[in-house]
Amino acid sequence: MTGRKPASPPAPPSPPLRASAGSVFGGLVRRTREARGMSQGDVAKLIPCSRPHLTRVESGTRVPQRNFVTACDRIFGTGSELLEIWEEIDWYVPVEHPDWFQRYARIEAQATMIQEFNVARISGLLQTERYARALFSHGDAAGDPQLVEERVAARLSRQQRITNADGPLFIAVLAEAAVRQVVGGAEVMYEQLQHLLDVGRLPNVVIQVAPFSLGERVPFGTFTSVVVSPDGRRRVYSESLDRGHFVEDPKEVRRYQRAYDLLRADALSVRESAQLIRSVMRGLLNMATPVPDLSAAPWRKSTYSDNNGGACVEVADDFPGLVPVRDSKDPDGPALVFRAEAWSSFVDAVKTGGFPAA
Repeated sequence: MTGRKPASPPAPPSPPLRASAGSVFGGLVRRTREARGMSQGDVAKLIPCSRPHLTRVESGTRVPQRNFVTACDRIFGTGSELLEIWEEIDWYVPVEHPDWFQRYARIEAQATMIQEFNVARISGLLQTERYARALFSHGDAAGDPQLVEERVAARLSRQQRITNADGPLFIAVLAEAAVRQVVGGAEVMYEQLQHLLDVGRLPNVVIQVAPFSLGERVPFGTFTSVVVSPDGRRRVYSESLDRGHFVEDPKEVRRYQRAYDLLRADALSVRESAQLIRSVMRGLLNMATPVPDLSAAPWRKSTYSDNNGGACVEVADDFPGLVPVRDSKDPDGPALVFRAEAWSSFVDAVKTGGFPAA
């Protein structure tokens, strides 16, 4: 009797295309950095970005944006090699949007200008991956990790055209509540606001904040977008809780456009908006800072310090993203823990004379 051939074991699932591309590109960035003898901290300061952000890019868990890649080419002296590779990668595989959103997504993809107002959330075209994941993880996709990741990918896939050199003019007015409402925790929100500042430097992107002081002068109570197609046609799109709505009557569109223009006139300027965002970021640096176990921490003092018990502080370096600080005269006393960005800003201010001498 002929024995039945044993079944082959199932092939392991292939990693998502986007994750694989990110891992390969991130590894290239890491090897290039190491070949230059540079630490993550060195490169993060020169980009500039946070060290955790660079870590996520190198590990393949964060899709790098164009301005990040061009900065790496400049820092590493690689001409435009990294950018050319980045442009060859199809970072976002085709994804399906909800049925009611598909029409808007198609129109948005062809738009020459997009004007948005967002009430309580950062615009989807401006969201970081972690911010978007935090939102979807607590929405109707909660408890379904696969659905969450599909929706995150769908949202991020829309952003690629905005950051391209030939992208449409994108004007985003964010209600102050959207900037101040913490989503995903202080670290995720800080990264999101830094992303707003970074993307806001693109020549085709304008970001303004509608301050609380506008009160009843804010004309929209929900997400509203005016989209201009290549043929000059304008449409207004808004969203209720679970569906989208189009306004295409020219008279109504003109009314919405006028309201939007008045809102922009009342909103903070681009410069003032960036200042408000930075102010919120400074507050986030000291929010919910985790306290690590410092019992075996390797403390160090300044090389200028001596052993005479003078006034000095010690810091511990082995805590990514955090800087523990204590009084060198009282090593058994309490320690303060700062986020790395806050401590770096403080040290830079001391070096440049930002604080008056006693």
